[in-house]
Amino acid sequence: MDFYQKLNLKHVINASGKMTILGVSKTSQEGINAQRFGDEHFFEMADLVKKSGSYIAKLIGAEDAIIVNSASAGIAMTVAALIGQGSSYHLYHPFSPRFENRNIVIPKGHNVDYGTPEEEMINLGGGNVVEAGYANMCSPEHIEMMIDEETIAIFYVKSHHAVQKSMLSVKEALDVAHKHDLPLILDAAAEEDLKKYVNLGVDIILFSGAKAIEGPASGLVFGKAKYIDWIRMQNAGIGRAMKIGKENLLGLLGAIENYVNMGPEDGNHMRKRLAPFIEDLTTIPYLSVKEQQDQAGREIYRADVTIDCDAPKDAVEVVKELKENDPAIYTREYRANEGIIEFDIRAIDSEEMKQIVNRLKEIMK
Repeated sequence: MDFYQKLNLKHVINASGKMTILGVSKTSQEGINAQRFGDEHFFEMADLVKKSGSYIAKLIGAEDAIIVNSASAGIAMTVAALIGQGSSYHLYHPFSPRFENRNIVIPKGHNVDYGTPEEEMINLGGGNVVEAGYANMCSPEHIEMMIDEETIAIFYVKSHHAVQKSMLSVKEALDVAHKHDLPLILDAAAEEDLKKYVNLGVDIILFSGAKAIEGPASGLVFGKAKYIDWIRMQNAGIGRAMKIGKENLLGLLGAIENYVNMGPEDGNHMRKRLAPFIEDLTTIPYLSVKEQQDQAGREIYRADVTIDCDAPKDAVEVVKELKENDPAIYTREYRANEGIIEFDIRAIDSEEMKQIVNRLKEIMK
């Protein structure tokens, strides 16, 4: 059934990346197969949640894991879990004044809006956001000076959205946290290496299930067993409003199995696919094009297109016109105000690249 036609929707060419506004990613066939099994069967849900998490933890080398309905839900549930620390009373009274320790220290440059602000999810879990450092820098010392007796965790965001300049590393943040007997929460929603931060010793790691892993709408929280136990309790608390269905839970499990075996697209392969696209883009007047690696250091390569200052339309206008037709072409437009548009090719094929080139030729006439 063609839902584009049935619901009168535009087709979309996704040169933006694995973005929530476009449905994130295409689910792997392994994820779809596992999802269908979930659709067609019943389970004791508490048992399914516990045992699926244990199974995934073994695959990636973590002490324990839990599948939730999104990385955002994982943030709220994690914060609530650290405030309550296994208390049944807190589970049913999450905002009780009995629980005074609620401070979450986060670098100011990491309190970003990824579709909603990080602080929104922290607050939803009952936490108080304490920003450390400045918009353009944060050192271990900046983090340390903000820790007090009401601090329950350090929060770090590993993302292209976050400030990269003059920023302490994950390892430095982890060292400060452990020096003060605090856990480090790592929002790594769009990261690609499931084992990297486990091996580093990070306490609580959050991944999106629908981004690099190519699962259905879901999230994965994994790390130290004590914290995962507390987070799992939240399914009977604030997590009830964020519960994941059996079909998506098993869909993510299937996608993770496939991902652990196959991994993401190799960087060299991506660059080979990108090269002819860049070559075609350079034939369009007023465009300067180069290959650019992901700002957060991932093995992701994109076409970086700069609109010349004497062009008939600026980058903001070009981005707008790319979206207007059917199919709508979505790009990474974060730097359009600087005259730069990025094209992410992870979710597009050579035919869609040709459509992008042809549409840009029309726009830049």
